[in-house]
Amino acid sequence: MPSLSPEALPGALERELAPLYLIHGDEALLALEAADAIRAAARAAGYLEREVLTVEGSFDWSRLRDAMSSVSLFASLKLLEIRIPNGKPGTDGGEALTRLAEAPPADTVTLIVLPKLEKAQLSGKWFTALAAKAQVIEAKPVTRQALPAWIAGRMKRQRQSLSNEALAFFVDRVEGNLLAARQEVDKLALLYPAGELSLDEVRAAVANVARFDVFGLSEAWLAGDAPRLSRMLDGLEAEGEAPVLVLWALAEDVRTLLKLRQGLKDGRQLRDLARELRLWGARQNLAEPALRRVGPRRLMQALSDCALVDRQIKGADPGDAWATLRRLAMELAA
Repeated sequence: MPSLSPEALPGALERELAPLYLIHGDEALLALEAADAIRAAARAAGYLEREVLTVEGSFDWSRLRDAMSSVSLFASLKLLEIRIPNGKPGTDGGEALTRLAEAPPADTVTLIVLPKLEKAQLSGKWFTALAAKAQVIEAKPVTRQALPAWIAGRMKRQRQSLSNEALAFFVDRVEGNLLAARQEVDKLALLYPAGELSLDEVRAAVANVARFDVFGLSEAWLAGDAPRLSRMLDGLEAEGEAPVLVLWALAEDVRTLLKLRQGLKDGRQLRDLARELRLWGARQNLAEPALRRVGPRRLMQALSDCALVDRQIKGADPGDAWATLRRLAMELAA
């Protein structure tokens, strides 16, 4: 069965309630909202009993067999919810879930909630069996590029919109923190009437709740987005992130670009090099333009600068490691 995006789920629930749903992915807010939407639709359709099985420790999978065969004394329709927080049902669990996929219980809507799954899990027999029969909803992370459209869509639901400047400001304030982004959208509905909101109105209302991690730095400096890179470095330092992790991420990017240059000089295809160097997603599209912009000489100098930062972190050289990191990163983004 084809998968659904979280945004398309409400419309699908209005058309039909499926007997089996499977939610997986690492965007907690979207997974939570999808599960809530399924529960609400089930209640509205008369599935008034709810049984929850949480798979932890030495879980007894006979409990699933009992839940599938039990008949309620109080309601003829039931919502059966199976939560597997680590995404690893084990051998017994895999067999039980495969049997569930082959013969879902009657008069029951079954909801299976999983975290982000690795490639081996996605290709496992039990997941393949479930995906063939279930309505699958994948809660993918909302990227920086997708965030403006996500915010605009949420605003539209409450009959509000943002000017281009207000939207750009909003994105900068909430990047990397989707739950807080939703809360800030909800706040605007409480503070202002329907219609387009100005930059001044958004600036007065939206808190700075952006959260960053070192892996997001790659996208910013490879794209040459110096203002975003500066905000990310400020946020990481303020949150107490260890400079050694930022140094590691930056040095890895520099070494990757140098390997990419050598591969291209040797006449190899960019597609093959991207796979070998693990350049995925946005980094795959940004790497070659960044290589042309920065050039091999500056990249080699950047490795020397990384060595200086390493010595500063260890106390072997004077100077502020964060200040040197900032100078290096901003020069690479320039």
